[in-house]
Amino acid sequence: MEIIRSIPRLPPRPIDGHKGTFGRVLVVAGSMGMTGAAALVGRAALRAGAGLVRVATARSVLPIVASSEPSYTTLPLAQDPAGRISAKAINAILNAAEDNDVVAIGPGVGQSAGLRSVVEALIQRDGLRIVIDGDGLNNLSHLTGWPKQRKADMVLTPHPGEMKRLWSGLFREEMPNDRQQTATRMAQAADAVVILKGPGTVVTDGRRVYTNTTGNPGMATGGAGDVLTGIISALMGQRLSSFDATVLGVYIHGLAGDIAADRLGQVSLMATDIIDALPEAFKKIDQF
Repeated sequence: MEIIRSIPRLPPRPIDGHKGTFGRVLVVAGSMGMTGAAALVGRAALRAGAGLVRVATARSVLPIVASSEPSYTTLPLAQDPAGRISAKAINAILNAAEDNDVVAIGPGVGQSAGLRSVVEALIQRDGLRIVIDGDGLNNLSHLTGWPKQRKADMVLTPHPGEMKRLWSGLFREEMPNDRQQTATRMAQAADAVVILKGPGTVVTDGRRVYTNTTGNPGMATGGAGDVLTGIISALMGQRLSSFDATVLGVYIHGLAGDIAADRLGQVSLMATDIIDALPEAFKKIDQF
C-alpha cells in the first residue's frame, strides 16, 4: 500500500478558459424537508471552482432550492407521494448527466425502491464520473451485488454508519476496527475511491491511501458532509483524477473548517461557515 502525504494541486486556470473549461456538475439531491442538503452541495461546488452547477431535485421543493442560491441552475424531477425523487425521473437524470462532467447524488434524497433504481441506473452508466454520498450510499447498500454492476467511475463518501451498511451488504465477516483496513477493503471490492469520514478521514483507491490532517470537532455538524461532496465534485470537474480530487477535497474541506473555527469557535460552526471559508482555504494552499 502506497502512503500518500503530498496534497494535489489544481492546474493554473488558462487565460482563455470559459465556464465549460472548469467543469459542469450535476447535483441530484434533496427532498421534502431536506432542501438544505441540495443547496449546500450546489453552493460548495460553485465555491470550489465548478464552472457550471445544476441542482436536480424533487419538483415540489425546487422553488426552495432555487431561491437558496442564484448562481446555479435547477432541474425539476418527478417525485413520489412523500416528496422524494421517483423512478420516473431516471430518464431526465440520465439525459442531464450526459451534459455534465460529474454527477453528485445522495444528500437528502431519502430512501425508497424508486431511488434505488435511480442509483442503480447511474452506476451502470459507462464513462460517468459520480460521487455518491448520504442516502445515495444507503440506497446503494440495498442493491444486491452492486460492485458487479458498476461501470461508472465512482467516489463513495461514507461516514462510519453508512460504511457499516455498505459492508454488511458485501462481506460476511465483521467490519474491521481499523479504519484504513476497512476503507481499503471497500475500495478494492467496489473498484472505487472511498472516503471513510471522521477524525483522520481516510481516502483510498485500494492501492494508495491518504489520512487527512485538517479539520476539527466543530465540523461535526449537519451539512458538513454535503459541503465535502460539492467540493470533491467540483475538483473532479476541473479535470483532476478521482483520487487526487478526493485527497485535495478532504484537505481543503478540513482547512476551511479550521479557518472558520478560528474565526467563530468550534461550538458555533455551521456548514455554511465552511463554504464561506473556502476562498481563503484555496488561497492558503496556493502559498504552500
